[in-house]
Parts: sequence; structure tokens; C-alpha cells
Amino acid sequence: MRAAYDTNVRLRPHLFVEHDRVLAERHPLASEDVHFSRALVAAVLEDLTRPGDRVLDPFAGYGTTLQVAEAMGRQAVGVELLPERCAAAAAAAPASLVLQGEARHLSLLVDGPFDLVLTSPPYMAEDDGPEDPLSGYNGASSYKKYLADLRDILAQCQDLLTPQGHVVVNVANIDSGAHFTPLAWDVGRLLSEVGRLTQDVFVCWDRSWHDLAGDYLLVARPQVARQQG
Repeated sequence: MRAAYDTNVRLRPHLFVEHDRVLAERHPLASEDVHFSRALVAAVLEDLTRPGDRVLDPFAGYGTTLQVAEAMGRQAVGVELLPERCAAAAAAAPASLVLQGEARHLSLLVDGPFDLVLTSPPYMAEDDGPEDPLSGYNGASSYKKYLADLRDILAQCQDLLTPQGHVVVNVANIDSGAHFTPLAWDVGRLLSEVGRLTQDVFVCWDRSWHDLAGDYLLVARPQVARQQG
């Protein structure tokens, strides 16, 4: 077993991602905005988990996290709102558990503890329209409400961790040319409010991706008092 608090368990400081490889990996039903890479998932799993560890993705999408986790001998659970994506994730990772539901209700849908929560949430820019990305773009939201809802989801993720566990979020800032949204920095602030932010890992692309600016893996752990308790 790991020590109660092992500061040596850290993610590598940067990762390189190939644009064309991500395009080749993408599910045929996925939109152009889906850029979560299998290489990122594999690196996080290799650095922060061991075979047999439990891994959760609260925005499972087409099953990238589950597929890689399953191949690497981890026990994977995914929550996904849209039924067609649930079906795709289940097909990609048949030995994993895929649950249909809203990430807002995460603590009611899954049983912890997990050694790792790894995800890339649906993005929203400050100047986006009112559609709610956390509800499959149904219903109205705002950037302020989106961040508040995301904060609650991240708090639930922290509560589902083992004392030695990690939450890792792949998120980027958004630069449309007309407006810059510091989404990654806002999510980092949220993680520091609900847990203890420990790393920002640079995701380096060989070619620029759509309207993404800085791309990161943000790493958070439970508060020290909880670890020692």
C-alpha cells in the first residue's frame, strides 16, 4: 500500500500530443471539439495509479479513459449523460462499468472510493450562447453558472477519492480570436477551493488545435487534514 501521504507520486511535468493521432483515434460520432487523447490517459494512469486501482471518469464521453484504463489493468467506471455515448463507451471498454446520468448527481450514481478521477469536461466560453454543456447543450446556462456547477462536480469527485487519490482534469483556455476565456485557470481555482491543487502539467501539441490556447492537466489531491485523518 502507498504511504498515507506520498509527495513523490506526481505526474510528469509535460506531455506531447500528436494532432493527427488524436484525429485518427476519434470516434466517428464525435464532434471536432473532442480532443482528449489516449496518450494523455495512458501517461496519467502510468504515473498516478497501479494495476487494480479504481478509476472514475464523470464525463466518460466515448470511453477514452475507460478503454485505456481497462487495457492497463485498472478497474474503470464512467458516467455519461448521452445514451449514444454510453453505448459507444460500453463497446470500447466492455469490462468497465458505464452509467448513464448527469455528473451533477455523481455521488448518487457511483460508489467510491477511487484512486483516480480523470476527465475532460465539456467546455464553455464566457461569450458562448445560453446552452448548458453540462446538460448535453439542453437548457440554459451562463459561464458563471457553468463554473458553479463544475465546482460542485469537482467537490463530489474529491469526496469519492481515497485519501491518497488524485483528481486530474484535462482543460484548456479558449481563444476564439474575438475573446479569450481563461477556462483552465478558472478550473484550477475551483480545484484549489475543493481540494489541494498540486500540479499544472503542460499539454504540448505538435500543431495548434482549433480555438484552444494553453492546454493543461490539472492535478488535485484531498486536503492534508483529510489525508492525515
